[in-house]
Amino acid sequence: MSELVRFGISMNEQLLDKFDKRIVAQGYANRSEAIRDLIRNRLVELTWENDDQDVAGTITLVYDHHVRGLGSLLTELQHESHHLFLSTMHVHLDHHNCLEVLVVKGQAGHVQMIADRLIGTRGVKHGRLTITSTGRELV
Repeated sequence: MSELVRFGISMNEQLLDKFDKRIVAQGYANRSEAIRDLIRNRLVELTWENDDQDVAGTITLVYDHHVRGLGSLLTELQHESHHLFLSTMHVHLDHHNCLEVLVVKGQAGHVQMIADRLIGTRGVKHGRLTITSTGRELV
């Protein structure tokens, strides 16, 4: 582990009060841990901008399975990029709606492209791509 460095931050008192309330609610032991996480999160987000960067993540979809051909189309899209998909979980939310969580791993550009195609498919009510990395490039 590398050496810790102390530094100061100046901010508006109201902003600091809101931050303190939030980190307590999230269970952080102190501000330093919360600030480190914020910085790490932002640096990981910046790595996604490099299309060649290896990432892992999830594509979450909510869709109406009564839309004709939708299930088959979503499966076909996944098969076209099968090398990106590690696992899939399918949950029936109610009579019409399904939740699908797709675990993906690959180059950021490819993951973003397939997520956009899946989320943009007619009948998908909501979708979100969440990407992360090991953070190895941050050390």
